[in-house]
Amino acid sequence: MRIKVRHETTYTYAAPARGALQMIRLTPRSCENQFVRTWRVEIDADSRLEKSEDAYGNRMHMVSIEGPIERVVVTIEGEVDTTDCGGFVRGTLERQPEGLFLRDTSLTQPSPAIRAFARNARAAEGGDMLAALHRINAEIHTSLRFDTDATHAATRAADAFEGGHGVCQDFAQVFIAAARSLGVPARYVSGYYLRTDRTDQEAGHAWAEAHLKGLGWIGFDPAQGHCVTDRYIRVAIGADANEAAPLRGAQVGGAGEALQVAIDVTRGRDIVQQ
Repeated sequence: MRIKVRHETTYTYAAPARGALQMIRLTPRSCENQFVRTWRVEIDADSRLEKSEDAYGNRMHMVSIEGPIERVVVTIEGEVDTTDCGGFVRGTLERQPEGLFLRDTSLTQPSPAIRAFARNARAAEGGDMLAALHRINAEIHTSLRFDTDATHAATRAADAFEGGHGVCQDFAQVFIAAARSLGVPARYVSGYYLRTDRTDQEAGHAWAEAHLKGLGWIGFDPAQGHCVTDRYIRVAIGADANEAAPLRGAQVGGAGEALQVAIDVTRGRDIVQQ
């Protein structure tokens, strides 16, 4: 499947900023699940853009913007051909060992309630870890209410689980906390999802990947209640939402910063096999 993405982030300042620094983690890599045909990052301001990679191999752009700044637009646009690998994630760049993704972070520390939830799922599946992960994925989907007003970027998995609601990043972090509590390496993934009901979106998507010996990495999306398919574009990974954040930055001077995001994810024209 061919998926087209246009992601526009607009920053405005009530009082002009003297400068700004932005870290953009919004450029996907090709793997067996996806082939990046075209992709561009554009800033409509006097700026210096430097390409780099983080410790996980995520592609990054560091942007230094010269002021005074009243308005800046960051535009991401590209096309990716995707392949459904049955939930498995194949051919990815792996800079870190799987065991690194067993470590807890402040956002993914499992609460006693999450630990009990994970143990019950494993017991219900007779100790079959793959089946337990599928059950955890499905039960998070049905037990947590999707609520865009419920949480913010720093929400902990334990708080989202206790509150019973959240957004896709919260669902993913609850899954990660539950999987790690069972000794399964798990990580956070940020990217895009081609929805069936609409093309315009207010934010990117997030899901999780878990690693099982003999099988490798498997993508689980508790916000949708299923494994990853060819409707996903995988962009960045991390131990939690902060480590895979699409945009992070700081300004020098100025006041009254406002942020507006407009994302359009559509199906492009597929390749016709001759």
